[in-house]
Amino acid sequence: MSRRSGILEFAVLGLLRESPMHGYELRKRLNTSLGIFRAFSYGTLYPCLKTLVASGWLIEEPGSAPEDAVAASLAGRRAKIVYRLTADGKEHFEELLSHTGPDTWEDEHFAARFAFFGQTEREVRMRVLEGRRSRLEERLEKMRASLVRTRERLDDYTLELQRHGMESVEREVRWLNELIESERAGRDQRPSPDAAQQDITGDTGGLPRHRGTTPPDPSEDIAK
Repeated sequence: MSRRSGILEFAVLGLLRESPMHGYELRKRLNTSLGIFRAFSYGTLYPCLKTLVASGWLIEEPGSAPEDAVAASLAGRRAKIVYRLTADGKEHFEELLSHTGPDTWEDEHFAARFAFFGQTEREVRMRVLEGRRSRLEERLEKMRASLVRTRERLDDYTLELQRHGMESVEREVRWLNELIESERAGRDQRPSPDAAQQDITGDTGGLPRHRGTTPPDPSEDIAK
């Protein structure tokens, strides 16, 4: 499995954990909620769905409205298929959520993981955030060293492009620092009994539950 297809499967499972959807709805959510999938097509999504069905993580069901199926039949079209997460699929997604290896720190995978932080346990969130910060700090050090070595050979525009890339990485590091501090502040607070009950399903620490929150676009890092 390629890294790109693995990220897509993770995102599909995460969205279907929220509710069953047909392919069009799922593609729309991937486009609007997870910006890293803006450019992908049905030709990418449906093989992914078939793979997840074959793995036993999803099942296909007919659309819920009988009149829709009748109308589709009369028009010679297929009725919409709804994809639903199975118990095995939910368990598999939860296993993926608990993963904190180096691949979760990379640009695209991190963006997908961050989109589902509301379903992720606090300790896992912290490890992913700290790993991402460490990865970007390493990248920033290399960019600065490269700029020092090549500064005299670069024209003004190329130099500005290099600086822009560094500023993008520096901005994300500051953003990560704020998130990590918010998580630590939430962890250090002693929860009330009611809050402890809510924490069972994975709380958001010191962060508000803004569904539209997304990390800085890694595509801005032009000078990797």
